[in-house]
Amino acid sequence: MIKDNKDIQQTLEKAETVAMIGCSPNIHRTSNYAARFLQERGYRVIPVNPEVNEIYGEKSYDQLTDIPSDIQIDIVNVFRNSKYTADAVRDTSKWKKQTGQNPVIWTQLDVSSTEAEKIAVEHELHYIKNKCIMVEWDRNFK
Repeated sequence: MIKDNKDIQQTLEKAETVAMIGCSPNIHRTSNYAARFLQERGYRVIPVNPEVNEIYGEKSYDQLTDIPSDIQIDIVNVFRNSKYTADAVRDTSKWKKQTGQNPVIWTQLDVSSTEAEKIAVEHELHYIKNKCIMVEWDRNFK
């Protein structure tokens, strides 16, 4: 589990690509604003949303494991109701096995769950709990 602000800052500094589970095409949704925010700061944001084909010029995938393995994912940002977070962590574990990559799981405010944290620990996945990625970026880089 990543708790330390220095680790969060290093995660954001090293990251280039963020897979955003629950990214919405609706400009009034926070996930949409966060995707644009991250893109404007140089990150590639890959939407994971089975309801749309594309968001902000990036192809949207039905699920994380559908993203081609030649794409390096540094952060899996979970923007869904907490009842789905454990499934997102399971998908990240599958992604890790499928690709050999070990992305950081980032849960937005009130998105973490005890089950998700447990799965992350069992599968040796770095896990950021209930932190807004935009707030943390501003705190570390503004």
